[in-house]
Amino acid sequence: MATALLARNRNFRLLFSAGALTNLGDGLVVLALPWLATLMTDNALMIGAVAAAGRLPWLFFAIPAGVIIDRVDRRKLIARADLLRAVIAFAIMLLALQSHDEGGVWLLAGLAFLLGSAEVLRDNAAQTILPSIVASEDLEKANGQLWSTEQLTGQFIGPPLAGVLIAAGIAVPFGLHAGFLVLAAGLVWLITLQPTLKAQTGFGQALLEGIAFMRGDALLLRLAIVLGIANFIATATLTVQVLFAQDVLALSPAAYGLVLSAAAMGAISGSLLAPWLTRLFGIQLCLFASVAGWGIGYTTIGLTSQGVVMACALYGVMAAAMLWNVITVSWRQRRIPSELLGRVNSIYRFFGWGSMPLGALAGGLLVSVLEDDMGREMAIRAPFLLAGLSCAALLAYAVFKLSLD
Repeated sequence: MATALLARNRNFRLLFSAGALTNLGDGLVVLALPWLATLMTDNALMIGAVAAAGRLPWLFFAIPAGVIIDRVDRRKLIARADLLRAVIAFAIMLLALQSHDEGGVWLLAGLAFLLGSAEVLRDNAAQTILPSIVASEDLEKANGQLWSTEQLTGQFIGPPLAGVLIAAGIAVPFGLHAGFLVLAAGLVWLITLQPTLKAQTGFGQALLEGIAFMRGDALLLRLAIVLGIANFIATATLTVQVLFAQDVLALSPAAYGLVLSAAAMGAISGSLLAPWLTRLFGIQLCLFASVAGWGIGYTTIGLTSQGVVMACALYGVMAAAMLWNVITVSWRQRRIPSELLGRVNSIYRFFGWGSMPLGALAGGLLVSVLEDDMGREMAIRAPFLLAGLSCAALLAYAVFKLSLD
């Protein structure tokens, strides 16, 4: 059981607790950052630029980050990255205390970019360090518990809490985030691991070794590309999701936080049930079900005018997403050699996450382009409907090209 793993493994307990704190802070920012942007401007493209800035570092820094992760103490790297993120979150808090004029959007985008840059190092290192903390047979349990806790704190608790806190002041969520990150860094610093021999080759040679492994594993590369397309789609919809909640559904910050909490419940369900579902139905069928779940959920959101329906659809999308994550993360943690895990994992995430800033820009741009001809409501619905069609194509590709058995 997952609770038994936490009870018997001190290092995993510390990593788990640190992740819970950082993700609770991230959950506050999930709602507070785009909400702050909407206080500065109602321009969908500029709001999309803020969302894109937070994800752009995955496109620029994911691959070199992997080389760094394989050459340094991953525990210290995680702690230092969290401390850096705390400083940046504090800076966003100071910005939020200033007047909310349109010129501040670009400074907000710059700070979001810096926050995302530190996150690239932190998240890649945390995923890479896990096989050094838990046994191979416990990876599904460990990943499931980490993903479920991430969603519980980051989506179920964080966003509705942010909705309440925004009423007290838009700066408050960012200040709390900074405090949580400092505490998390202290917990990670307490992790004790046996020192490992790091690669002594040059930076370029080490990078080429990771690229060569990725190019030589066709299935791993296909999974990365599918994830990249899926995340492009997801971020395009996420960028306009706050506008959908405000302009189409007329939701308050607190009500929108509850919608996001429904998504988090779906993610928690998918994470915790993933080990059982894969044993019962096999990882192949579960992988296909994940992609189908995305398409059904996006299409439903694009057609609805009810907050409750949107919440249910997001529940299904996130349950499917977490099922995909537990399957594919555990699979590649076993497949990639330990000495290459940081580099190859980062290259994988370059494909998988590097598309996210492009998706964020595409979502905002699509609304801006369609708004004059179709009206604002239909323009905001369009990214969700296109996402549903795109996922149908992804499912067809997965059936023919993604065989994990």
